[in-house]
Amino acid sequence: MSRPNSTAARDIAHQLHPYTDAVRHAEIGPIVMERGEGIYVFDDQGKRYIEGLGGLWSVAVGFGEKRLVEAAARQLEKLPYYHTFAHKSHLPSIALAEKLAEMAPEGLSHVFFTNSGSEANDTVIKLVWYYNNALGRPAKKKFLARTQGYHGVTVAAASLTGLPNNHRDFDLPAIPVRHLTCPHYYRFGQPGETEAQFVDRLAAELEAVIREEGPETIAAFIGEPLMSAGGVLPAPEGYWQKVQEICRRHDILVVADEVITGFGRLGTTFGCDYYGIKPDILVVSKQITSSYQPLAAVIMSDAIYKVIADNSGKIGTFGHGYTASGHPVATAVALENLAILEERRLIENAAAMGRVLQKRLRDLNAHPLVGEVRGVGLIAGVELVADKATKARFDTPGKVGAYVFARAHHHGLIVRNILDTLAFCPPLIITESQIEDMVQAFERTLDDAAEWIAAGQPAY
Repeated sequence: MSRPNSTAARDIAHQLHPYTDAVRHAEIGPIVMERGEGIYVFDDQGKRYIEGLGGLWSVAVGFGEKRLVEAAARQLEKLPYYHTFAHKSHLPSIALAEKLAEMAPEGLSHVFFTNSGSEANDTVIKLVWYYNNALGRPAKKKFLARTQGYHGVTVAAASLTGLPNNHRDFDLPAIPVRHLTCPHYYRFGQPGETEAQFVDRLAAELEAVIREEGPETIAAFIGEPLMSAGGVLPAPEGYWQKVQEICRRHDILVVADEVITGFGRLGTTFGCDYYGIKPDILVVSKQITSSYQPLAAVIMSDAIYKVIADNSGKIGTFGHGYTASGHPVATAVALENLAILEERRLIENAAAMGRVLQKRLRDLNAHPLVGEVRGVGLIAGVELVADKATKARFDTPGKVGAYVFARAHHHGLIVRNILDTLAFCPPLIITESQIEDMVQAFERTLDDAAEWIAAGQPAY
């Protein structure tokens, strides 16, 4: 327990933490981070950690990047805040919207700014409803999402999310949404079923749900190109092609949630580029500013924009927006961040270092705890199992993952535990030697976990 009046005690006394067991937090207290440098962060005791998750899947250019600090300072001095309501604008938001339209998949050229991915996905829901009302299709309002998909935590976005703990005791889902089978072949493929047959079965399920609900009632399908917070789940080969074909045939919009995969994570500019997705709407956040400033964007097709714009003319306004939509400091930082990605060829580095990371982690397949290693580029997941042959989970799902998460700190490594999957998503600046350091620290942690399990999983 923390000493009275210590930084940790003050935190316990007053702060409710996201994604945290508040009772457990009161017992053990926080690790208080003080500074960051490159791929590393340092706590207030001076201990250095490899930030193997890039903060929250998000710090592309690393910590302590002076150019982003300077970009923020310049903008704070010139115009620290202004809004984009009622025909007002400013140069950073204009330039960033222009840049995103240039970078986005073909046909997406209109941008709406929010502060977070959750707000962006809430905005998508409202945009799609507004769009269908404008077209005289008031019944076309339902969304299709996937079990284990993650789309945020605000009321509507969390309804799209397909994770039980985001719904439990929150009275969610609160909007009309159907969650389809998670496209994870290792866990959800049936005995004797090939991966291609698994994809065919998911496509048949999608068709069946559309017929059951009625295509005239379904507005959009939303998905992450690679599912991240649900366990780092790459899409099976051919999956996105079948999903898009079915959605197009039934006039269902395709929304690509690239809050995590956007701006180089998979070794391509967007996950859509990697998987051949041609979305009607693209959602981005996190790496857009390397999370130095809160910012997200909804990038939509010309066709959707025209319907929305025309309807705003009919009504007299587009009645949606946030105080900080297109905030000048956030958009200025984003522009500098994207410039760094291009100048230092960090997307190319993600592709090259991603190959190193994926190979090095797959070397762990021989470890007795490792069931599956998966990922693309600089994002990966290592799923731990009780029995490799049967893929059996541990008796208490998540307990071993929580131990590995906590024990990794001892070895100077921060990863993310998603039940018993440990997720990696390091900054795009990482080098081959740093990947080796990261994986070696993880190997030592796995060995500790094996000993802990053999000892009967004592309290830690």
